[in-house]
Amino acid sequence: MSIDTHLHHKEQHLKSSNLLTDVVIGMSDGLTVPFALAAGLSGAVSSTNIIVIAGIAEICAGSIAMGLGGYLAGKTEQDHYKSEEKREMYEVENLRDREIAETKEFFASIGLSEELQDKATEEVAKDKKQWVDFMMKYELGLDKPDPKRATKSALNIGISYIIGGIVPLSPYFFVSSPGEGFKISVIVTLLCLFIFGYFKSKVTGVNAWWGAIRVMLIGAAAAAAAFGVAKLFD
Repeated sequence: MSIDTHLHHKEQHLKSSNLLTDVVIGMSDGLTVPFALAAGLSGAVSSTNIIVIAGIAEICAGSIAMGLGGYLAGKTEQDHYKSEEKREMYEVENLRDREIAETKEFFASIGLSEELQDKATEEVAKDKKQWVDFMMKYELGLDKPDPKRATKSALNIGISYIIGGIVPLSPYFFVSSPGEGFKISVIVTLLCLFIFGYFKSKVTGVNAWWGAIRVMLIGAAAAAAAFGVAKLFD
């Protein structure tokens, strides 16, 4: 019972880690890119409608592109695993002596005696599928990916990007002047970037305050660069 509980806990931990990664990727870009776009347009146009339309278009395109990137990354991971699994199965079936030697090497590396190496290897090699799974994990260091990971990743990243992108764009819905909208957007977005950076750093074990400031400064630098370039070419 205790072993099952441990394994279940580990699986939950891995799933949470994947979700956290997706949210961080989507949210950080969602907060930064539309913020920089809105800042740049604020320095070049006189209508908030243009900023809102361009911002919505960017959020739609950005969320799709980011989601597609997450999907392709997930599919690549699955394809790589299947390719290595197929190769490992061939070696188990056709290069048995070599695979037995590699299996014994693993057990030797964790300190088992010669006798226990032989017994453990014999036990593992009784079932081909079990043997392949063992070699995939301990020889190649590959865990079997979630078959739904690609779709989940695409949705997680895409939705996070949309949520993040709405933050810097939202002030422009309620004001008529791009300059006024930009001022409010700066305050709201930098605050959200600070909070996002704080919790992201807290979860990942980095110094939370420094992480928050770093994320906020990156967003501020991107917006300032876009605004400056727009003013320069205006």
